[in-house]
Amino acid sequence: MDEKIRKFISKHHLLSLATFGESLWCCSAFYAFDIDTATFIIASDEQTHHIQNIKKNLRVAGTVSQETKVVGKIQGIQFTGEIRRVTDEKEHALYLDRFPYARAMNPTLWKIELETIKMTDNTLGFGKKLIWNREI
Repeated sequence: MDEKIRKFISKHHLLSLATFGESLWCCSAFYAFDIDTATFIIASDEQTHHIQNIKKNLRVAGTVSQETKVVGKIQGIQFTGEIRRVTDEKEHALYLDRFPYARAMNPTLWKIELETIKMTDNTLGFGKKLIWNREI
């Protein structure tokens, strides 16, 4: 994965997530990023609309973006992947270390295994794109 993409993802903590099951739905979620596995870890209750959707369709898409009005500073990613419930203790610890206050809520955690990332980075030139695809 390109170092610019890694740094951008690691610097932020909020993503938007789009799901499709019975219907199309999106949400925002805090995330921890596992650099080693190119995986987002998020917390979400089983009863939410987006989690009900993923029970029918694991495929998801989303974004992480920097909020700015300065065109030359625009940066953000679009991603696709598959989402599943976290079963690994390392992934669980990664999320709770990033958001220690979540321990009190004992959240259900989910991991988004990234398949593709397209980063727009105007700091490298207007409309500059960096692409990453998971190697199979």
